[in-house]
Amino acid sequence: MAGYTTTDPTTGRTIREYDGLDEAGVERTLSQSADAYSEWRAKEAAERAAILERAADAYDERQEELGRLIAQEMGKPLAQGIGEAQLAGSIYRWYATHGPEILRSEQLDPQGAQESLVQTEPIGPLIGVMPWNFPYYQVARFAAPNLIAGNTIILKHAEICAASSTVMADILHEAGAPDGVYANVFAGHEQIADMIADPRVRGVSLTGSERAGASIAETAGKNLKKVVLELGGSDPLIVLEDANIDEVARTAATARLSNAGQACNSPKRMIVPRHQAQQFTSRVIASFEQAVVGDPTDESVDVGPLSSVGARDTVVEQVSRAVEQGAHLHVGGEAIEGDGAFMRPAVLSGVTPEMDAYSEEIFGPVAVIHEYGPIDQAVQLANDVPFGLSGSVWGADLERAKEVADRLQVGMAYINEHGTTLAGLPFGGVKRSGFGRELGRWGMGEFVNTRLRRTSAA
Repeated sequence: MAGYTTTDPTTGRTIREYDGLDEAGVERTLSQSADAYSEWRAKEAAERAAILERAADAYDERQEELGRLIAQEMGKPLAQGIGEAQLAGSIYRWYATHGPEILRSEQLDPQGAQESLVQTEPIGPLIGVMPWNFPYYQVARFAAPNLIAGNTIILKHAEICAASSTVMADILHEAGAPDGVYANVFAGHEQIADMIADPRVRGVSLTGSERAGASIAETAGKNLKKVVLELGGSDPLIVLEDANIDEVARTAATARLSNAGQACNSPKRMIVPRHQAQQFTSRVIASFEQAVVGDPTDESVDVGPLSSVGARDTVVEQVSRAVEQGAHLHVGGEAIEGDGAFMRPAVLSGVTPEMDAYSEEIFGPVAVIHEYGPIDQAVQLANDVPFGLSGSVWGADLERAKEVADRLQVGMAYINEHGTTLAGLPFGGVKRSGFGRELGRWGMGEFVNTRLRRTSAA
């Protein structure tokens, strides 16, 4: 059975171990989800919306409790954890407000008939496989649109997120969602594969690594199931010559250090005009050196631990390998002695295509700074990786910035901001960052049946 364990990454101490799902539990979960689907889809959208509204209220009311929970579970600084709980609540509230309207039938040009009508229907039980880095937000952006659409949810969270996943299930059940409509399961990878193969399950969404995404997509494809994947990212941040270098550097550094750099859409690669690179790099170094690393429940702390000692050691090894291959390490990069999964935030430059750090994702507090001459070189650097989640362009001339942003091979291009996520905006990438979209009306379109009903005279 799967081993779900809460280990505090600040101290390294195990807080609690949880029993995994047994085989009888797999069948029980599938049966309950399938049985609940018939009744759930038959409810008026307004009834489902009312449940999501109550869930949103609970996230707002319990935001500090929720923030403290994931500070202990995966090391997120308290203010950031509270902000994530607020964001999750806003997603449930957005779908409670806008979901019923999105689900309304659409009249088309009859084209020779009396009526051509497009109806939106749910497709059935879905499986969500979620990561640890944003425990509440990732679940909300999958669960909220699909619950309002009338699908039922089987949610497998990361093995370190047993406590937060339990609370999320409690919130929805207390808001009025029946147990079979939303089931939180401590399932192993083989059990999830068996569930995906089961004919009662109609789709699966995963946010996670490329390896996990490939495995899930293979299983879903073999069984003709719809799949949405949000995978890794190595987001570029392009600074134009007319940008405020000092301000952009500080903003980029803050964004890169958020959640200890453990975000798929973090600005991992900063691409700067050659004659401004030294100034930009100096400002990023200063921000990294000034950032307070420590206990995530301490309000003065900027950067908490990574999610585990293993995750920390992986990032430290990536930095060390980059240096061995010829990159220049300006600051940080080493593990901090003592308990917990802490490391010094690192700044690298001189990373070339021959080095692993050029194309791989570094999932930790590490900034890689590139220099460019002509703007075509900046765009080439930005696109010359296998990922394509998001990217940003920074400059005073907005039309020029838009032109550059339109050349980025990404699912989300930002100008003078980076990584913005809001309930009404589509989220998703291209290339090896995955496929499909979440959030907004696009997120509701992934796991529904767009059904045509056409009526002609007898």
